[in-house]
Amino acid sequence: MTRSNKLGAAALAAAGVLFLLYPAVRPWHDEATVDGAVASMASGAWVASHAFAMLGFVLAALGLLALRDTVPGPLTTAAVVTTWIGAGLVLPYYGAEDFGLHSLARRYADGESFDLLATVDAVRNQPVAITMFGVGLLVLALGGVLAALAVRRSGVLPRSSGVLFGLGLVLFLPQFFTPAPIRIAHGVLLAAGCGWLAFALWRARTASPVRVTERAAPLPRDR
Repeated sequence: MTRSNKLGAAALAAAGVLFLLYPAVRPWHDEATVDGAVASMASGAWVASHAFAMLGFVLAALGLLALRDTVPGPLTTAAVVTTWIGAGLVLPYYGAEDFGLHSLARRYADGESFDLLATVDAVRNQPVAITMFGVGLLVLALGGVLAALAVRRSGVLPRSSGVLFGLGLVLFLPQFFTPAPIRIAHGVLLAAGCGWLAFALWRARTASPVRVTERAAPLPRDR
């Protein structure tokens, strides 16, 4: 396996750890109340956890380059491109959640008077932002499915080694509507999926086209 493929597999494994840390470190308070919103969003753990998620998307997108190099083909290329597009669409929303809401909560905690919950709702449900975020997660789900199919059809990697990775990306959008324990379980699932695929890629040899060598015709003997 090439050095670049090993780096890609390592990036994918690191992404799995970050996806696990995201819900595990995130503060879980009742954000429908002012006290709960301040307790969660004004904390350093809020910034760290959402930063883990953003870095996880970046590393997962880069890590899939190892899949493209190991299993070249249109299906793998489509998986890489859709994952990159999906990550690009969700990152601005995560930035607003991470830095924007944190700054607002800190100002409120410092005594500035404004309607925190209404402001949080305006940031989270801004039409363009929430649409980009939803579309991005759907595109990421498609990328995960394509990656799992590419692995299954590769003949190079274990057929099931992309299943948990694909499932984790498919469930990324639905898990936002579940309670904290389910969201943490989703982090475990995605970490396992990234780790399993990274391990398979680390051990695999890069696929190469079969070369057929033609034998030269025997020279006629002198008669």
